[in-house]
Amino acid sequence: MTDNEKQQLGKTLWAIADQLRGAMNADDFRDYMLSFLFLRYLSDNYEAATKKELGRDYPDNANQPNRPPLCLWYDANKGDIADFEKQMRRKVHYVIKPPYLWSSIAEMARTQDGDLLKTLQDGFGYIENESFESTFQGLFSEINLNSDKLGKNYTERNAKLCVIITKIAEGLAKFSADSDTLGDAYEYLIGQFAAGSGKKAGEFYTPQEISSILSAIVTLDGQEPSTGRKKHLKSVFDFACGSGSLLLNVRHCMGPHGIGKIYGQENNITTYNLARMNMLLHGVKDSEFEIFHGDTLANDWEMLQEKNPAKKPYFDAVVANPPFSYRWTPGETMGDDVRFKNYGLAPKSAADFAFLLHGFHYLKQDGVMAIILPHGVLFRGGAEERIRRKLLNDGHIDTVIGLPANLFYSTGIPVCILVLKKCKKPDDVLFINAAEHFTKGKRQNSLSQAHIDKIVSTYQFRKEEERYARRVTMEEIAANDDNLNISRYISTAVPEEEIDLKAVNAELVMLEQKIIAATAKHNAFLKELGLPMLP
Repeated sequence: MTDNEKQQLGKTLWAIADQLRGAMNADDFRDYMLSFLFLRYLSDNYEAATKKELGRDYPDNANQPNRPPLCLWYDANKGDIADFEKQMRRKVHYVIKPPYLWSSIAEMARTQDGDLLKTLQDGFGYIENESFESTFQGLFSEINLNSDKLGKNYTERNAKLCVIITKIAEGLAKFSADSDTLGDAYEYLIGQFAAGSGKKAGEFYTPQEISSILSAIVTLDGQEPSTGRKKHLKSVFDFACGSGSLLLNVRHCMGPHGIGKIYGQENNITTYNLARMNMLLHGVKDSEFEIFHGDTLANDWEMLQEKNPAKKPYFDAVVANPPFSYRWTPGETMGDDVRFKNYGLAPKSAADFAFLLHGFHYLKQDGVMAIILPHGVLFRGGAEERIRRKLLNDGHIDTVIGLPANLFYSTGIPVCILVLKKCKKPDDVLFINAAEHFTKGKRQNSLSQAHIDKIVSTYQFRKEEERYARRVTMEEIAANDDNLNISRYISTAVPEEEIDLKAVNAELVMLEQKIIAATAKHNAFLKELGLPMLP
C-alpha cells in the first residue's frame, strides 16, 4: 500500500469518527475508535496465523459466509481447542476466542443479531486478562460501553455501537488489512485527535517529524556518530511516553529486530492504555515491551528502584517529550534521591530539569539521551543554572538544537532538543539553530524531510555553518555564565550591505547628467510647438 493510500485510509476513518461521534467530544470518541481499530488488528493478525497453523484443516466457510472459519473449526474440534490455543500462544503470543474476533463482532453489528454490547464487554475482558501470557489489565478501562453519550438506555447504546462498528468495518473493507497499514492509520488518527484536543494533545502526542529527529539521534553511535547507526540497542526508554509514538519511531529506525526491549512510563491512564495498544498494533510482541503506569518524578516504578548496582536497569537510549514547565512538589527527602543529589532539585515552578535528570540517571555510560524541553532551561537562573553548570562542567551536554515555533498542538512556543551523554569525546557543545527552517502552515508549522535530514546530518558530522550551526568551546560558554541561549552563540542577524560612497556618488552624477540632457531634449520639442519650456 502506498503512502497516499495509507493516508487515505486514515482520512476515511477520521471522516467516520467525525460523522458518528455525535454528542461526544473528540477525546471521548477517540477511545472507542482506536479500540475498535486495535481489535481489528489483533483479530486479523490472529486469524492469519491460525490459517497458516491449520493449513488444509482451516475450514472453508463458503456455505456459511456469515461465520468466521475459526468458529467452524472450534465447533468441529472441541477436544483439540486447548492444545491448539497453547500452540498459538507460542506462535503469536496471544489467543482470541472466535466470538470476540472482529469478523464476528462486525457481523453481529451488521445484522444486529445478538447482544453486541455484552459480547464486546466480555471480549474486552478476555483480551485484558486471558489473551496474552502477561495480563493487560485495564487496557479498555477508558471505554465506557454504558455511557449515556452512546444512548439513554441499553437498547439505544447497543444500536449505536452497531452503527459505529458497521461504519468502521465498511471503511476498513476498502483497504488492505496488513499490520503496517492499520498501524499507520492508528498513528494518523492519534494525530487527528490530537489536533482537535488543543493543549490536551501534549499529554500524548509528539509530532512525527520531531520524533524522527530524536530517534535518528539516539540510534547513531554515541561516541562516533559519523560512523552511522548502531547495529543493535538492548533497550530504549521513554519516561513520559504518551501514546508511545516516539518509542515506535526509534524501533522503526532500528528495524523490528534492532531493539532488545522497549520500556515506557506514563502517568495518564487513558494515554497509558493508548501506548499499550499502539505497541501491540505495530507488531511489538508483549514480551518485547513494558509500559508502566505511574508517576515518573516520584519514581514509583519498582524496577527502577533496584538498589543492587549489578541488577539496576540502564538504557542504551533515552528519549522523552515531558510536560513543559510542569509544577511539582518534591518531598523532604527528594534532595537525597540518587537521581538528584549530585545536581540539586529543580524549582517547584518548573520540573523540566527533574525530568531530564531522571532520564539521564538511567542512561548507560555509552548511551545517548535526547529530550524536548522549553527554551527556558537554556538560560533560567537559580537552581536551574546550578544544574546546567554541573552538567556542563561534567561534560554531559553534547548538543543544543533550537526548533521553530508552533510545531506542537499543545503549545505555540519554540522548543529545543538537548542531547546528553555520560561519556562524550568533543570538548565543546554543538549549537544548531533550526528555528528559521520550517514549512509554514495555517494552524501549525511543520518540518519537511529536508529540514529533518539537515538537523540530523549536522549533528552526526558535527558540521558548522554560518547562521545555522557552531561548535562552542567550554571556555566561551563559561564566559557567558553557562548560559546556553542559542542566540548568544549563533547570530541570525543579516549583516547590512556595505555602501561604496564613491560608486553611489558617481551614479548620482551620471543620473543628474541624464536628467539635464533629457530636459534639454524635451524643451527643444516644446519650443518647436510654441509651448512654454520646463525650467
